[in-house]
Amino acid sequence: MSIDLISGLIGFLLTVMILSYIIGDGPVFRIAIYIFIGVSAGYVTVVAIYQVLLPGFLGFFDSSASPVARVLLIFPLLLGGLMLMKISPRLSTLGAPATAYIVGVSAAAAVGGAVLGTILPQVGAAAESVSVRNSGGSVINGLIMLVVTVFTLAYFQFGAQRQPDGTIQRNRILETIAWVGGIFVALTLGALFAGVYSAALTALVERVNSLFAFIFSFIGPQ
Repeated sequence: MSIDLISGLIGFLLTVMILSYIIGDGPVFRIAIYIFIGVSAGYVTVVAIYQVLLPGFLGFFDSSASPVARVLLIFPLLLGGLMLMKISPRLSTLGAPATAYIVGVSAAAAVGGAVLGTILPQVGAAAESVSVRNSGGSVINGLIMLVVTVFTLAYFQFGAQRQPDGTIQRNRILETIAWVGGIFVALTLGALFAGVYSAALTALVERVNSLFAFIFSFIGPQ
C-alpha cells in the first residue's frame, strides 16, 4: 500500500469518527478527540524539547559561548528546573516562583499586546477618521464609527449613584446611551457568530467533499 493510500484511509476514518458526533457523543468520537489531543501534546512536547530545552542546555556547555551568554542561560535553566518540581507533590511549592513568573510575563504580554496592538491603534484610527484633512464622506463615516465606539464603551461603564429611594442606578442619559451600546454589542457578537458558523460550515463541506472524493477514487472508473 502506498503512503498516500494509508494517509487517505487514516483521514477518512478520523473524519467519520468526528462526524459521528452528529448522532451523539459516543466512544468513537471520544477516541478521535483523544487521538487529536495526544498527537497535539506529543507534537508540542517534541518541539519544546528540540527547539527550546536542548539548545539552551547544550548552549550552556558550549565552549564557544561567551560568559555573558552562559550567565543569561542560568535563569531559564533554573526556572525550568523549578517547574519540574511541580511533578512531585512534596516539592511542588518550589515550582511556585517559576509558575508565578510565567503567569506574570504572560499577563504582561497580553495586556501590552491589547494596549499597543488594539486600543492605541483603534484610538488613532478613530481620531484620524474625523480629521479635517479627510474628505466629507470619510468624516461622516468616521463620526458614525466614533459614535458607535463611544456608545459601546458606555455599555461597559458601571458607575452608578444611590437614589433617594435607596436603589442604585446610573444616570438616565448614560443608561440610554448604554442601552444603545448594548444593541451595537449584540450586532457585533451576531456578526462574529455568523463568521464562526460560516467557517465551521465551510470546514464541514470540505471534509464531506473529501470523504466522497476518497470513496469515488475506489468505485470510479479506473
